[in-house]
Amino acid sequence: MYAYQLHELRAAELHRRAERDRLVREALRARRAARRTARRSGRKEAEGPVSTDRKRFARAA
Repeated sequence: MYAYQLHELRAAELHRRAERDRLVREALRARRAARRTARRSGRKEAEGPVSTDRKRFARAA
């Protein structure tokens, strides 16, 4: 009976892991699609702002 219980626990863990992996893949696909859509429309919302402040660092000697 103990071996069967271990089997059931392992099977349940594998099911949870598979579901989590599916959710991760789905989120990645949605993120890629959002970036692709933003690129096609010309917007840069999916990307972070780029700093153009050149005085931030001291000049090298």
